[in-house]
Amino acid sequence: MKILSQRPWYAEGLAFECIRCGRCCAGPEEGYVWIGKGEIDKLAEFLKLSVEEVHRRYLRRVGRRFSLLETPETKDCIFLGYTPDGRSSCTIYPVRPTQCRTWPFWPLNLISPAAWSAAGLRCPGINRGPLRPLDEIQQRRERTST
Repeated sequence: MKILSQRPWYAEGLAFECIRCGRCCAGPEEGYVWIGKGEIDKLAEFLKLSVEEVHRRYLRRVGRRFSLLETPETKDCIFLGYTPDGRSSCTIYPVRPTQCRTWPFWPLNLISPAAWSAAGLRCPGINRGPLRPLDEIQQRRERTST
């Protein structure tokens, strides 16, 4: 009988460095950037708006959950901005949702080396930069489930 290892395929770590390309925040595919109640409260405080105004201007209801809006023409996240030198910039970076904080260490991207490589086709920061240790990967992966 073969004993399966409990160690994930990425146990030695994975390289990732955000290069601020904005591709994870940009269309053309429509998607959802999920945001929870506590995150909405922090966003409202950061923007110096009421929670009601944040809901009106920046969120959409999807079932029982809320997602950040997208710019209609591009399907980019409504909070994706650009610096004068053309680099992408999250205008709510200090209070960005957990979904954004944990990229690219999402369970779907960590299923297999092939899934990680597929994510790398859209994100040039994957397999670049510092090697992220297993404990950091697992911590970020687990936060996406909450």
